[in-house]
Order: sequence, then structure tokens, then C-alpha cells
Amino acid sequence: MKLSGLICFFTLFMCTYGRGTQHVTCGSVVKLFNAYYKVRLHSHDVKYGSGSGQQSVTGTPQQEDHNSNWLIKRTLKQQCKRGSVEFVQDFGYCYFEGNQLLVDRRRLQHLATRRNLHSHHFSSPLSDKQEISAFGEEGEGDSGDDWVVICDGEEWDRRQSIMLRHVDTDVYLGVTGQQYGRPINGQNEVVGLSRPGVQAKWETMEGVFINPSHFSDDSRIFHDPSEL
Repeated sequence: MKLSGLICFFTLFMCTYGRGTQHVTCGSVVKLFNAYYKVRLHSHDVKYGSGSGQQSVTGTPQQEDHNSNWLIKRTLKQQCKRGSVEFVQDFGYCYFEGNQLLVDRRRLQHLATRRNLHSHHFSSPLSDKQEISAFGEEGEGDSGDDWVVICDGEEWDRRQSIMLRHVDTDVYLGVTGQQYGRPINGQNEVVGLSRPGVQAKWETMEGVFINPSHFSDDSRIFHDPSEL
């Protein structure tokens, strides 16, 4: 059974295929694409051989890889309940901090291994920037899993680029041009960057998206027609 079918089965929602929603909301499952290096945010049960020794996070050029699926959720103290109108309507709205629009703290959980996108003061293995890892068990980790989404509009619009800023250390999720050898040959290094730039811009690609405008009416989930 495809992953999209499994998600629909367990959430007891009716599935509608197509581009029916333009927003990324709590409970959405997405693939994030770095257009500068043309890779998708990726993880797998492969540990770093240095630094923290935690599960590695990379950028893969492959589109159809289930290890690039990430669940968007709130922080541990702000759990969102699937099926609640409140979290769908509230999630995805940005706010101003200076001249930047920011959205509340979010976590990205790697769907296959159930570990959260994470960072901390360890050096990355290839470029000696800040390490990005996948951390925790069954979706539970610590404050190093918290990120702020920086967007250009009032909502997280899947048609626009966003940046992810790490709450604890103020770095931006980005990619370098350096690539790993075996066992993850050809995958790019994902790091925390001290400054924003094109290497830190992400686009929302394939995914399963909850549509807030229809949630209270027919509880639809919209799927991108591309493979997850």
C-alpha cells in the first residue's frame, strides 16, 4: 500500500488527489526541495561517524524516495490534534519580527524513522559548519528540534520558498556543495548556516496537505499527484 493510502487509512479521512490546497498546515507530510542544489531534504537510519553520532540528514537528488517525507507538527508543548479545526486554522500563519514574517515554532518529524529534524553545537562532517541530525524516539526529543519558518506572506504558501531557522542556535537549515561517499554516496551535506542565502531556501514539493478551508465541511486531504 502506498504511503498516501496508509495515511488516509489511519486518519479515517477521505482522500482527494490534486492540487486542491496551497497552504502547508499542521499534519501535512511534505518533501522540501532546495532549488540551488536541486536536492530534497532526506534522512535514513545511517549515523554520523563523527560529531554527535546521531542519525544523519542529507540532501538527495532522487525525487521518489520515501525517506524524504517529513511530517509538519507543533512543538512538544503545543501538540496539535489531528481532526481539530483550531490547529488547522491557526497553523501556517506568520507574524512579523522586525521586517521578517515568522511562523510559530514547528517541528519536522522524519516519517520513516520518527526522529525530529534537529541541530546543536556539533560540527558538520564535511564543511565544519553546524551539524544537522535527526533526533529523538517516536517523535519525542528536546528543544533542539524546534524551528521557526520564515516566509514571505501571511501564510505558509507551498508555492513560495521558505527558510527554517533553528530556535536554540539561530542557524538556518541549508545545503553545501559537498557530497558524501558510501554508504550515502552522492548525497549532499545538510548543515546549519550562520547567514541566510539561496543555499537556505526551501520549496514545498510533493506531499499530503490538509486543506483548512474544507476541514470542517468534509475533512478532505489533498495529495500532490507526484509520488511521495
